[in-house]
Amino acid sequence: MGYIEKLLDYLEQIGGERVFFPVDELPFAEKGGQRLPLGKKVLSPEERGVVEREILSLSQGHERFTLKERPYLFYRREKGLEILRSHPQDPAVSPQRVPPREDPLPRTVEASPQSVSPSTSSPVGGGEERRGGTEPSFRLLPLFHEMLKRKASDLHLSTLCPPYLRVDGDMASLERPPFTEEELMAGVEEFTPQRNLKELAETNDTDFAVELIEGHRFRANLFRDRKGLCAVFRHIPSKILTPEEIKLPSVILDLCLFPKGLVLVTGPTGSGKSTTLASMIHWINQREKKHIITVEDPIEFVHENELSLVNQREVQVHTASFKRALKAALREDPDIILVGEMRDLETIAIAIEMAVTGHLVFGTLHTSTAIGTVDRIIDQFPSGQQAQIRTMLADALIGVVSQMLCKKEGGGRVGAYEVLVVNPAVSNCIREGKNFQIATLMQTGKSMGMRSMNDSLQELVESTLISPDEALNKALDKENLKRSLAAKKFIPAP
Repeated sequence: MGYIEKLLDYLEQIGGERVFFPVDELPFAEKGGQRLPLGKKVLSPEERGVVEREILSLSQGHERFTLKERPYLFYRREKGLEILRSHPQDPAVSPQRVPPREDPLPRTVEASPQSVSPSTSSPVGGGEERRGGTEPSFRLLPLFHEMLKRKASDLHLSTLCPPYLRVDGDMASLERPPFTEEELMAGVEEFTPQRNLKELAETNDTDFAVELIEGHRFRANLFRDRKGLCAVFRHIPSKILTPEEIKLPSVILDLCLFPKGLVLVTGPTGSGKSTTLASMIHWINQREKKHIITVEDPIEFVHENELSLVNQREVQVHTASFKRALKAALREDPDIILVGEMRDLETIAIAIEMAVTGHLVFGTLHTSTAIGTVDRIIDQFPSGQQAQIRTMLADALIGVVSQMLCKKEGGGRVGAYEVLVVNPAVSNCIREGKNFQIATLMQTGKSMGMRSMNDSLQELVESTLISPDEALNKALDKENLKRSLAAKKFIPAP
């Protein structure tokens, strides 16, 4: 797709009126009198000539032309080149009826609650709401559209760097000029809640979630490094994926039906933990009449009430902390509690206590294996308390899901899941401090749905969803997986 085609697609997406390529100033799109810069570079006479030739090629030399069944008008102005949106239902539109613009370069309108046209009534980070029927005209909006177009999971913006996208797990630079700190701050200020701007000023980092495009939420993290302001945006799909779509093992859904206990979903950052938990909560919501309370920082996936009643609370917006929200939850008659992140000793202790005392609790940890998760929890506590915590964890824990995302053959990503189901034998190992024996129990417990990460990776290779090289790249126990794949003739024998 050519440069002009992309710009006109963007013009249609934002509902703008025209695109202008001025002399000695930045190209821009215009919507409602507001100027939206296109890139960070002033076009040279040679580059403007290239643009004009591309327009003439599309228009076949005429002032009036159609692209993708959409009509446009093209003019050479004294101060630059102009393309106007036309309307096929209005045959009277003609070059003579379009008044010449003596000053085609209106001053940039600074975005404000009055000048920005918001898109939805969905909750925005900070508990704020945006209302209206059109898409906001934010400076950074084209980057988010590009993110969606390329199915990227993350958008990275850094001072003095071009934008980056993470596509299928890999970082890819966009061919855009680097941002100055002033430009980047002006862009993020347009949609960042005031409380988060204050937090950024005080602590140099902040998190929130926001809906910038109708039906698409983004989790945002703003922070500062040695060069200045940086921002990372994670796309949160508008549709909560089903367990079948993310290929969730059925045993994980069995864990959702327990009346009480602790279920942990673990993995490194960006491994899909939030997606898995959202799918599990949505599955319960469609089948069980429960009261579900989630405590998140920030709220990512939005759950509507179906058979269940779902209350979602955001830390620093609806409650002061995870700890405070969990203590309050005991008085809020929950059946199921989701803890977005078990960050500290006290939060972990409360979550375990709630699981023991009759609630089904879901939580996340940044650990890579099921056994490592058990060790991590116990090691959080002082040595004098560890025996007691072992006993409580042995009684509370019903399952651990450790996951990672792998590059899918043909594009996209697919999850690999290690599953530990806590049966009496596993519970005894935890209570007696013999966690090293759990690996053997997982191998003998396959009939209960238990699986190691190597088992999951090999299954994905056998299903041709991932390549043997990708499986070996992701495996923590590479030597055993290599032997297993060689035995099945997926790779040469070592």
